[in-house]
Amino acid sequence: MNRPTFDSFDEDWANLVVGQVSRKGIDSYLGLKVTEITAGRLVCEMPVTDELITAMGSMHGGCLSAMCDHVLGVVMYPVMAPGSWAATTEFKINLLAPVKGGICIATSEIISMSKRLAVVRIEIENDGRLVAAAQGTCTIVAPKK
Repeated sequence: MNRPTFDSFDEDWANLVVGQVSRKGIDSYLGLKVTEITAGRLVCEMPVTDELITAMGSMHGGCLSAMCDHVLGVVMYPVMAPGSWAATTEFKINLLAPVKGGICIATSEIISMSKRLAVVRIEIENDGRLVAAAQGTCTIVAPKK
Protein backbone atom coordinates (compact mmCIF):
# COMPACT_ATOMS: atom_id res chain seq x y z
CA MET A 1 0.00 0.00 0.00
CA ASN A 2 1.33 3.42 -0.94
CA ARG A 3 1.45 5.84 1.98
CA PRO A 4 1.15 9.58 1.48
CA THR A 5 4.24 11.71 1.31
CA PHE A 6 4.49 15.02 3.12
CA ASP A 7 5.91 18.33 1.92
CA SER A 8 7.29 19.13 5.36
CA PHE A 9 7.84 17.78 8.85
CA ASP A 10 8.06 20.17 11.80
CA GLU A 11 10.79 18.49 13.82
CA ASP A 12 10.81 21.28 16.42
CA TRP A 13 7.10 20.71 17.15
CA ALA A 14 7.65 16.96 17.33
CA ASN A 15 10.55 17.38 19.75
CA LEU A 16 8.36 19.52 22.04
CA VAL A 17 5.72 16.78 22.26
CA VAL A 18 7.80 13.59 22.55
CA GLY A 19 8.13 12.40 26.13
CA GLN A 20 5.70 14.95 27.57
CA VAL A 21 2.40 14.43 29.38
CA SER A 22 0.03 17.39 29.11
CA ARG A 23 -0.68 19.37 32.28
CA LYS A 24 -4.43 19.56 31.67
CA GLY A 25 -7.27 17.95 29.78
CA ILE A 26 -8.27 14.36 29.18
CA ASP A 27 -4.81 13.53 27.81
CA SER A 28 -3.34 14.63 31.17
CA TYR A 29 -5.88 12.62 33.18
CA LEU A 30 -5.19 9.51 31.10
CA GLY A 31 -1.42 10.05 31.26
CA LEU A 32 -1.01 9.96 27.48
CA LYS A 33 2.63 10.31 26.47
CA VAL A 34 3.88 10.47 22.89
CA THR A 35 7.02 8.35 22.60
CA GLU A 36 7.75 8.64 18.88
CA ILE A 37 6.79 10.87 15.95
CA THR A 38 7.88 10.60 12.36
CA ALA A 39 6.21 12.10 9.29
CA GLY A 40 2.73 10.58 9.26
CA ARG A 41 3.25 8.17 12.17
CA LEU A 42 2.96 8.54 15.94
CA VAL A 43 3.32 6.19 18.92
CA CYS A 44 1.70 7.03 22.26
CA GLU A 45 1.55 5.24 25.63
CA MET A 46 -1.12 5.20 28.33
CA PRO A 47 -0.62 3.56 31.72
CA VAL A 48 -3.57 1.48 32.90
CA THR A 49 -4.20 2.92 36.36
CA ASP A 50 -6.64 1.82 39.05
CA GLU A 51 -8.82 4.87 38.28
CA LEU A 52 -9.45 3.52 34.77
CA ILE A 53 -10.48 0.01 35.85
CA THR A 54 -14.23 -0.63 36.12
CA ALA A 55 -16.05 -2.73 38.74
CA MET A 56 -15.89 -5.56 36.19
CA GLY A 57 -12.08 -5.56 36.45
CA SER A 58 -11.13 -4.13 33.07
CA MET A 59 -10.50 -0.69 31.62
CA HIS A 60 -13.51 1.17 30.25
CA GLY A 61 -13.60 1.24 26.43
CA GLY A 62 -14.08 5.00 26.59
CA CYS A 63 -10.47 5.32 27.71
CA LEU A 64 -9.29 3.51 24.58
CA SER A 65 -11.65 5.67 22.51
CA ALA A 66 -10.21 8.84 24.04
CA MET A 67 -6.70 7.59 23.29
CA CYS A 68 -7.72 6.97 19.66
CA ASP A 69 -9.24 10.43 19.34
CA HIS A 70 -6.06 11.99 20.75
CA VAL A 71 -3.58 10.23 18.46
CA LEU A 72 -5.92 10.66 15.48
CA GLY A 73 -5.36 14.40 15.58
CA VAL A 74 -1.89 14.77 17.07
CA VAL A 75 -0.22 12.67 14.35
CA MET A 76 -1.15 15.36 11.83
CA TYR A 77 0.30 18.46 13.49
CA PRO A 78 3.93 18.11 12.40
CA VAL A 79 2.90 17.58 8.75
CA MET A 80 0.12 20.19 8.41
CA ALA A 81 0.74 23.76 7.30
CA PRO A 82 1.89 25.96 10.21
CA GLY A 83 -1.07 27.50 12.04
CA SER A 84 -3.52 24.81 10.88
CA TRP A 85 -5.48 22.73 13.33
CA ALA A 86 -7.17 19.33 13.14
CA ALA A 87 -10.71 18.47 14.27
CA THR A 88 -11.91 14.89 14.50
CA THR A 89 -14.88 14.46 12.18
CA GLU A 90 -15.57 10.81 12.92
CA PHE A 91 -13.91 7.58 13.94
CA LYS A 92 -14.89 3.97 14.37
CA ILE A 93 -13.28 1.70 16.92
CA ASN A 94 -13.32 -2.05 17.38
CA LEU A 95 -12.61 -3.08 20.97
CA LEU A 96 -10.99 -6.49 20.57
CA ALA A 97 -9.88 -7.63 24.02
CA PRO A 98 -10.17 -6.50 27.65
CA VAL A 99 -7.40 -4.44 29.22
CA LYS A 100 -6.70 -5.24 32.86
CA GLY A 101 -3.33 -3.60 33.52
CA GLY A 102 0.03 -2.65 32.12
CA ILE A 103 0.49 -0.04 29.40
CA CYS A 104 -1.51 0.56 26.25
CA ILE A 105 0.50 1.55 23.19
CA ALA A 106 -1.29 3.26 20.31
CA THR A 107 0.25 3.58 16.87
CA SER A 108 -1.45 6.02 14.51
CA GLU A 109 -0.61 6.33 10.84
CA ILE A 110 -1.92 8.76 8.26
CA ILE A 111 -3.13 6.70 5.30
CA SER A 112 -4.53 9.59 3.23
CA MET A 113 -4.22 13.35 3.51
CA SER A 114 -5.30 16.32 1.44
CA LYS A 115 -5.38 20.03 2.28
CA ARG A 116 -8.76 19.62 3.99
CA LEU A 117 -9.07 16.02 5.22
CA ALA A 118 -6.97 13.20 6.58
CA VAL A 119 -7.75 9.55 7.25
CA VAL A 120 -5.81 7.92 10.06
CA ARG A 121 -5.57 4.26 11.08
CA ILE A 122 -4.88 3.37 14.72
CA GLU A 123 -3.94 0.16 16.50
CA ILE A 124 -3.70 -0.17 20.28
CA GLU A 125 -1.71 -2.97 21.91
CA ASN A 126 -1.59 -4.06 25.55
CA ASP A 127 0.88 -6.64 26.82
CA GLY A 128 1.80 -7.60 23.25
CA ARG A 129 -1.75 -8.19 21.99
CA LEU A 130 -4.00 -6.08 19.82
CA VAL A 131 -6.85 -4.71 21.97
CA ALA A 132 -8.36 -2.07 19.67
CA ALA A 133 -8.34 -1.07 16.00
CA ALA A 134 -9.75 2.21 14.75
CA GLN A 135 -9.92 4.44 11.72
CA GLY A 136 -11.01 8.05 11.60
CA THR A 137 -11.24 11.25 9.62
CA CYS A 138 -10.02 14.69 10.65
CA THR A 139 -10.94 17.99 9.09
CA ILE A 140 -7.93 20.24 8.57
CA VAL A 141 -8.68 23.89 9.24
CA ALA A 142 -6.23 26.27 7.54
CA PRO A 143 -4.92 29.29 9.41
CA LYS A 144 -6.84 32.53 8.98
CA LYS A 145 -5.13 34.98 6.69
